[in-house]
Amino acid sequence: METPKIFESEYHFCEILWENEPVNSTELVRLCKEKLGWSKATTYTVIRRLADRGAVKNENAVVTSLVSREEVQASEIEELVQKRFRGSLPAFISAFARHEKLSESDIDELEKMISDYRKGK
Repeated sequence: METPKIFESEYHFCEILWENEPVNSTELVRLCKEKLGWSKATTYTVIRRLADRGAVKNENAVVTSLVSREEVQASEIEELVQKRFRGSLPAFISAFARHEKLSESDIDELEKMISDYRKGK
């Protein structure tokens, strides 16, 4: 199943949900008002939209996610690499590294990830 598209403001909502789920919708409204400044109507609209796309479930006034933070992040990165770098992960990493200073520990971690990937881990 393809990960549903989560837009920026919806992602902020999902961060609250992931940190508190399963959560009663009344409590979620309170959290969204406190952290995002949203009205009750806005929160329920976002819940409905995300439920329609299969990203969350609202059952018996309890809201839970159907996609993880990691799935959403991976989908966003994949979309970015496809749209802006013609599907080339090396081009993406090169562009990132040119504009962000990589520390020695960042480089070591990337090398370890590549090594583990090669080993099938």
